[in-house]
Amino acid sequence: MERRHFLQAGGLTLSAATIALLGGKEALASKLKANEKGDVAILNIALALENEAIAAYQLGAESKLLNADILKTAVLFQSHHKEHSDALAATIKKLGGTPVVAKTLAEYAKDLNAATLKNQEDILILAAKHEKGAANAYLGVIPSFTDKEIAKVGARIAADEVMHWTILATVLKQELPAHSLFFGA
Repeated sequence: MERRHFLQAGGLTLSAATIALLGGKEALASKLKANEKGDVAILNIALALENEAIAAYQLGAESKLLNADILKTAVLFQSHHKEHSDALAATIKKLGGTPVVAKTLAEYAKDLNAATLKNQEDILILAAKHEKGAANAYLGVIPSFTDKEIAKVGARIAADEVMHWTILATVLKQELPAHSLFFGA
């Protein structure tokens, strides 16, 4: 199972703590009640993933391993994730919650095994993996939102993640999906 793939099976909506565990966010899961199912909790999980994406693109940009065109695209994608992060944090506050705090870049570097990234392809493979996981994560939780407007924003963010993945997969010369309904499965 992919790290960011949130599950919703058999009509059962998983608790935010369970989603955090499935997303590899054990520390965040320990702070949540096992039965917490609110939109704020789900949005905070999404915010944590967006913060990780911002850091991943920062690590790639600072690596000096990306050519100028790829760097330009990486910075663009990072700006999208920053916009996602800002929108999620604002929504969390609007709903009376407290947005999760981003880790330090050094902590993300450790979590992402940045030391193993030796060339541009390594960075692009990592980015593509995370973009696909993020798309699946958003698609997996959209039905859990009680607010239809929040669900709509989640769908729009998922579309951005799919766009990012598609561009990265194309640059990596990976085959595009042979069948429909590739995301969200």
